[in-house]
Amino acid sequence: MPEPHYPLIVRPRFIVNARKFWRQCHLVLALGLGLVFALIGLTGSLSVYREQLDSLFNPQLRIEVPQDGVPLPLEKILGSLRTAHPDRHGAWTLELPLAPDRPLTAWFDKPKESVDAFYAPLMVSINPYTGAVLDSRLWGQTFATWVLDLHAQLQLDAAGRCATAILGGLLMLSTLSGLYLWWPGWRNLAGAFRVRRDNSLIGLIFDLHRWLGLAAAGFLLLLAFTGLHLAYPPLLESLTSAEGMGHGDAGPNVRSTAVPNDRPVSVGEAILVARGPFPSSEVRRVTTPAGELGVYRVNLRQRDEINQHHPFTTVWVDRWSGQIRDVRNPHRFSLGQTFTVWLWPLHTGEAFGAGGRFLWFCAGLTPALLFVSGLLHWLYRHGWIADHQLDWPTLAGKIRSKVAGAAGLAKAAWAVRWPRIKIWSGKAGRKLLERLQR
Repeated sequence: MPEPHYPLIVRPRFIVNARKFWRQCHLVLALGLGLVFALIGLTGSLSVYREQLDSLFNPQLRIEVPQDGVPLPLEKILGSLRTAHPDRHGAWTLELPLAPDRPLTAWFDKPKESVDAFYAPLMVSINPYTGAVLDSRLWGQTFATWVLDLHAQLQLDAAGRCATAILGGLLMLSTLSGLYLWWPGWRNLAGAFRVRRDNSLIGLIFDLHRWLGLAAAGFLLLLAFTGLHLAYPPLLESLTSAEGMGHGDAGPNVRSTAVPNDRPVSVGEAILVARGPFPSSEVRRVTTPAGELGVYRVNLRQRDEINQHHPFTTVWVDRWSGQIRDVRNPHRFSLGQTFTVWLWPLHTGEAFGAGGRFLWFCAGLTPALLFVSGLLHWLYRHGWIADHQLDWPTLAGKIRSKVAGAAGLAKAAWAVRWPRIKIWSGKAGRKLLERLQR
């Protein structure tokens, strides 16, 4: 009897379980890099309000706005700056304040004190109404700039920038793996939004972990993506043909072609010429010429630009002839170039105004909250910490009593301060009325 032949069935030795793979991926990234993600998020939140922090820790930078509120011409401010720093030969960049009670900041790129540093320009704070030099500091030697360096490059200079770019990619991977693990399928989607009521503290913490991760996922993906390309700009710039258009780039190397003479163009005249093609724009930065071939670089902000601090409308003005040598108009950018120059305002939240900045501040706190809640759940599952039962009625009563006490204190404080507020608002209203009458 011939031997029967059966069809050959080849079974894989290892069947890959996708959910198990992504769980391990999420776990390894969270335990290995969760603390670093939390550090970058917290420093990013603080950096959203960098100027306010700088003013808080340096009260000498606070300015009293005079009655007329008219700042000095930039020519006088530049003269005061050069008197205070006569040995600084080279280009100065004057950054105009965004608020009337903030100082004007003059930047000097490579001071002798930090010429070998990765990035440590001199920052000179000037009162725009008197021309007085309030303070001269190096980048990285103030709390606000130190925190920003920790956020952007982990205080590791160029190597830290590369590490931050890699961490941005890994944060996106961690976020996507968390979304995959949360996804219950279309049939069970409604149940995924429920919060367990079994009086378990660990269960509540894990539910909050899932809810917070779901709510913050979009923000974290955007912040990680923009942070990656800000830390390593050549990657996106090469794809979008936007070389030299990243955050902090000075643009093309424009030189003067006129014959030097004894009547160079002043700062005010250069601004007047630069605003010719953009009459409704506001001046944000002016860089003075360096050497005989140097030109003025005037950064303007048009009304529809989302870049508040670093707009890309730029005009280069010849220092000898006063002619425009080059113009960069964001309205003529390609789609890829526009996306590239949007990275900074999207990452800092300034593209969405004051509310967007506060939202970004809150989003920066979520990696720390997700790390702590996920770590507690992992420790519980491995038997290293115990669960606790929650007494919801007692807890609700305590919360109500605390809220009532806080409301009573707020009401008492309001009753004390309300007369002062009325006096202050009356004075402010009278001042505003006087200005309108003038």
